[in-house]
Amino acid sequence: MTTVAQPSYRKRIGYQAGLLGGFTLIAAALLVMGDIATRDTIALRKAEDLKASLAEVIPPSIHDNDLLADPLTLEGPDGAPLIVYRAREGLQVTGVAYRIAGVGYAGTIELLLGLDTSGTVLGARVLSHAETPGLGDKMEVSKSDWILGFDGLSLGNPPAERWMVKKDGGDFDQFTGATITPRGILGALRGGLEFFAEHRDTLTASAVVQVDTPDAARAGAPARKP
Repeated sequence: MTTVAQPSYRKRIGYQAGLLGGFTLIAAALLVMGDIATRDTIALRKAEDLKASLAEVIPPSIHDNDLLADPLTLEGPDGAPLIVYRAREGLQVTGVAYRIAGVGYAGTIELLLGLDTSGTVLGARVLSHAETPGLGDKMEVSKSDWILGFDGLSLGNPPAERWMVKKDGGDFDQFTGATITPRGILGALRGGLEFFAEHRDTLTASAVVQVDTPDAARAGAPARKP
């Protein structure tokens, strides 16, 4: 049997390194192309999911605006930027919603909290968690109505010091066989309510529209009308 000799350049380290680099470059280019091709679709799906979640914590009947169109960004309790979605009827703010987070048994629990302009809970929903299925996941509205029990409550109803599970001296039931998860959720809700109380004037301020007038044009500055 005759063996065909391989060209000597194929045995060189430089050739092998170049070949590997070429394949890596091609793979990277394909990944980038795939990312670009799906980026808009993924962003659209995320926006649709967020809009659906917002509709659960801010009733569509109290606003006529697109909740995603005009977000307000403030410094959150942890110092990081916090995006606030405002419900409006005309220029009047009727409600707000923002993300809050607590620490459960298996890690961070992320929720979406909706409030009216008095600080009363319109709704709260879990966005993500890693709690034990069948036990800690009873905070999901599809598994239990436990989280619906916060609707209509506020920081003064009950008082802030009562926003705890009954085992800790508060007013709220924990899950059967689970205390850490509801404790983390109540801590997040209390923190979210305190954030609203601290920033209420900013969160509920009426929208401002820009109106051009002849006087404003001559002055070189836009006039503002509430």
